[in-house]
Amino acid sequence: MPKNSETRAKQAKHKKYILVRFGRMGTLGLFEHHEADILKVHSRVVVKTNRGLELGHLVGRFSSYKAGQFRLNQEQLKEYFNNDDTDFSQGQAGKFIRYATTADISEERHLRKIAREEMEYCRCFIKEMDLPMKIIDAEHVFGGERIIFYFMSDGRVDFRDLVKRIAQEYQTRIEMRQVGSRDEAKLLGDVESCGQQCCCQRFLKHLKPVNMRMAKMQKATLDPAKISGYCGRLKCCLRYEDETYTDLKKRLPKKNAKVKTKHGQGKVVDTQILTQLVMIEYQTGERIAAPVDEIEIIPASQSTKEEQEKPPKNNKQKTRKKKEQ
Repeated sequence: MPKNSETRAKQAKHKKYILVRFGRMGTLGLFEHHEADILKVHSRVVVKTNRGLELGHLVGRFSSYKAGQFRLNQEQLKEYFNNDDTDFSQGQAGKFIRYATTADISEERHLRKIAREEMEYCRCFIKEMDLPMKIIDAEHVFGGERIIFYFMSDGRVDFRDLVKRIAQEYQTRIEMRQVGSRDEAKLLGDVESCGQQCCCQRFLKHLKPVNMRMAKMQKATLDPAKISGYCGRLKCCLRYEDETYTDLKKRLPKKNAKVKTKHGQGKVVDTQILTQLVMIEYQTGERIAAPVDEIEIIPASQSTKEEQEKPPKNNKQKTRKKKEQ
């Protein structure tokens, strides 16, 4: 191997990274740095991304760094965030510039105020041009390189003329990004019914699908007003315990299955996933709840064989009894 290649390999091996959450959508990225150590306090940092200079939050500052080096690999990162969809395979997202100063934080507040004014300006243009879109939020990148407008629409929108007019007004790059109802909640969400800040806004990176099956399995109320979140769709928290409920459900017998207990044989009429109780109806009509560990499931083949071995009923005797009555 040539010496230049060996040198580059050694430099790449000794590169140090920090994990930063940045932007209005809370994007995660690894950023190269040259600091001797990482502060173990809540820290804001200035980083350089492909969008320009941005302010972000340092992530994992307590246990993920050693001598300034981020220690987790891609698999550990996914486990750390409990999110299999998080992808760090593209390498570093940019470079660490410095820890944010008081002036940087003040400038960020100023830019947020400007972004609100820019958003109102954009809405005026949309109304004037009669475009079928709704501006949700605006983000003025810290370095001033671009302004990003987040909007909702039922379909595709030709906003090229809109972008030209806004670019002429502000003399900077304009980016229009279409979002859905879940992203809207991530941008504008407040406090949910649990009393906590919306999960999508606080820590969720990817919004995985949630379906009604999860609500039914957890015996949650099916009232849409109670199981829907800020976005109007099923709450993300229904997904958190779905894996546990699914594993517990696998331990329970199916409905109408034949089982044997200390009280005799019967069939399953109902089950409770969390308590792992099985409601059994016996031939006498009596119903008793038993723990799943105390029942024995009778295989379907054995149950069918027992039914076949039962002596057939004598139709003549049955007819005679009816006559006697």
